[in-house]
Amino acid sequence: MAQKTTTKLGEVAARYPDVPRLIILKTDVQRRGVFYSDAAVGLLDERLHQTTGTHIFGSRDGDLTLRPESLLLRDGSSIITTPTPLEEDPYLVDVKEGVPWLFDDGVALEAVDYWPAPDFYSKTANSGVPMKNIVSARPQRLNIFPYRYCTFWNNNKGCAFCDIVSQLKKGGKELNIPAKLDPKEVSDVVGEALKEPGRFSAVFLTSGSIVSGQTPFDDEIDYYVQILQEVGKHFKARKFPSQIIGTAFTKKQLQRLYDETGLMSYTSDIEVLNEELFNQLCPGKAEWIGYQEWKKRLVDAVDVFGPGRVNTGLVAGIELTRPHGFMSEDEALERTLAEAEDLAQQGVSTVFIVWSPRPDTPLGNQKNASLDYYIRLARGLHALRVKYRLPIGYDDYRHCGNHPDSDLSRLLPY
Repeated sequence: MAQKTTTKLGEVAARYPDVPRLIILKTDVQRRGVFYSDAAVGLLDERLHQTTGTHIFGSRDGDLTLRPESLLLRDGSSIITTPTPLEEDPYLVDVKEGVPWLFDDGVALEAVDYWPAPDFYSKTANSGVPMKNIVSARPQRLNIFPYRYCTFWNNNKGCAFCDIVSQLKKGGKELNIPAKLDPKEVSDVVGEALKEPGRFSAVFLTSGSIVSGQTPFDDEIDYYVQILQEVGKHFKARKFPSQIIGTAFTKKQLQRLYDETGLMSYTSDIEVLNEELFNQLCPGKAEWIGYQEWKKRLVDAVDVFGPGRVNTGLVAGIELTRPHGFMSEDEALERTLAEAEDLAQQGVSTVFIVWSPRPDTPLGNQKNASLDYYIRLARGLHALRVKYRLPIGYDDYRHCGNHPDSDLSRLLPY
């Protein structure tokens, strides 16, 4: 029998010659997930590679079994992906000639690497918690997840795609991951990580929302200030390469965050660019802040951090879920890009992640969008940044690796 040489991926790539094939592959791997063969798992070496489990959100198969944290492509970009049951048609990670490869329908597509473990992953903090459970890493970024709960879930109004609470319960019991981190201990681990020269290019921080305080979210701001001040002690400059994904804060809260810490960029994820869908899918955000106010606070943040230093994120695909979503991908694309342009012309960039339906969420039994949709959305958001001259260097393939649209910034001449 002749070996199959074409795949659905190749057909899609042929329709978008302006988009690098590896970005299309990365997007589809995020869309469909991966399944690791026994042979692929056998190549995993905990001394050399990062293993799954430290992230604030869970996987599509809901399992914490030992597996690679994620994958690197030959162009140096990372794939933030999720292990997925075979019956859901994921890509297969298997072994070819002694190294891991991505396979689809029996065709070997690309050799991949597992994320390398930084030196501090083998060490333990003074509290007895593994350092990797206090500060984790992407290939070029340090991740801090200081609070692994979101208080929007207190009255069951968390976002419909979010499994932060179930992941907290699993991680705490099975992996010894603290629910809330001590700022001083975070700083100690960051200091240990920085002993590996040239390894990391940025510090990233995100948590669940904390609604409490004299005014809503003051306690969240207080906590972030404490952590960022402790981390900042390791840098000589007043500002250091850093990003936070937080709630949509007031301008007063944002100014405090900027003035009192070394933070350089701010992200607040609106999740979906449509008010009706926002109210349906993000009821806690709608209750405490509201769609129009969320957008206003994003624009206010530009006055604080500057144009090109503020963005918002979408969980792309939830806008098509039933029963409230758009009826077609064409409508979803048109409406989403129109809202994104409204933000872009006011200095706010929009990026997206490929939605991965997870079993412990209200939307877990639905499907995400087509590969064509995600490629068209990536091209559209990238074009808006070009049109309005919005740099995205703080959230590109080096600093994040989770946004197919910001990966396209590699094509720009500036």
